[in-house]
Amino acid sequence: MPNIDKEWMQVALTQAVKGLGNTHPNPAVGAVIVRDDMVLGKGFTQACGGNHAEVEALHDAGGDVKGATLYVTLEPCASEGRTPACTASIIPSGIIKVVIASSDPNPNMAGGAKLLEDAGIEVVMGVCQDEADSLNRPFFHYIKTGMPWVIAKAAISLDGKMATRTKHSQWISGAESRKHAHGVRALCDAIVVGVGTLVSDNPSLTVRDAVIIGKPPLRVMLGKHAPKVFADCKFLSDEAPSRFYIIHDNDDAKAWRDLGMDVVLVDNYEAAFKHLAEDGCLQVLLEGGGKLHAACLEHRISNELLLYQAPLLIGGVEATSFWHGLGVATMQDAVRIEHVEHQSLGDDMLIHGDIVYPA
Repeated sequence: MPNIDKEWMQVALTQAVKGLGNTHPNPAVGAVIVRDDMVLGKGFTQACGGNHAEVEALHDAGGDVKGATLYVTLEPCASEGRTPACTASIIPSGIIKVVIASSDPNPNMAGGAKLLEDAGIEVVMGVCQDEADSLNRPFFHYIKTGMPWVIAKAAISLDGKMATRTKHSQWISGAESRKHAHGVRALCDAIVVGVGTLVSDNPSLTVRDAVIIGKPPLRVMLGKHAPKVFADCKFLSDEAPSRFYIIHDNDDAKAWRDLGMDVVLVDNYEAAFKHLAEDGCLQVLLEGGGKLHAACLEHRISNELLLYQAPLLIGGVEATSFWHGLGVATMQDAVRIEHVEHQSLGDDMLIHGDIVYPA
């Protein structure tokens, strides 16, 4: 493929990045319209219900795009959803060529490339596809599985502990690690903790030291049952929306409902995450304790790992570990981490990679 197509697609990808954290359940898409090696218009997909990237770029161009080329990071939608089909805006515009990075995996919206070709527009597919696919990994994962992309995040000591034997954990990681973690929070649709973390830490789960592009992440507690009500629970603040997912209903759950908490009854943990995805939370940050992390690994819910490892030794069999449970029986059963990256954050080391479960 011509290098010029790659160069202009990089501009479109830069546009797409501007929408990260604000488009779900839609993908983050960028577009640029070019004629005679000059940019006529560019744009990115707005919050759900707003314009898609192609329409934003057409508006930015101001109308005269005859003979131009459109570069877009995802195949233009062929059907009407919350907004009209993008192909309906592209076909009569005068654009003569559309260069596309990723194919649309959504069967309800796919087919845009064929509609454009049928209208006599030249279509080139697959330019910078790997980069574009990576940008929308949560969206692609949801279309394929019905589940959100779950990032398992934890701060641990060198010996793998998340807290001392008295459950003291603030702070294992340093200031740079905590700032980085808030940047990750800002790009997520929901943050999940377990009952133990809610009761012992009373976390606010808000985003600090980072800019939120869209709305603040949903704060979620996931557990078998609701805890006893405590009046100073930070989940009850109006800083961000909150929700409890519980498997067993009881009087405590009713008391939380009476206080205005959104309490959802589910059959199991998988159902809770599926409900989050159906509600538009496609990228979820799992910040729970060792038991919740263990449950999500054992049920193959977690997809990505973020470990902030601090130069500390905590020790003790009663201290909480990242996988606080039985664990695997043999090395063949071990969960692998692939595409591993390391980054120094002050004295800490960030270990980042994709979680791969044994066959």
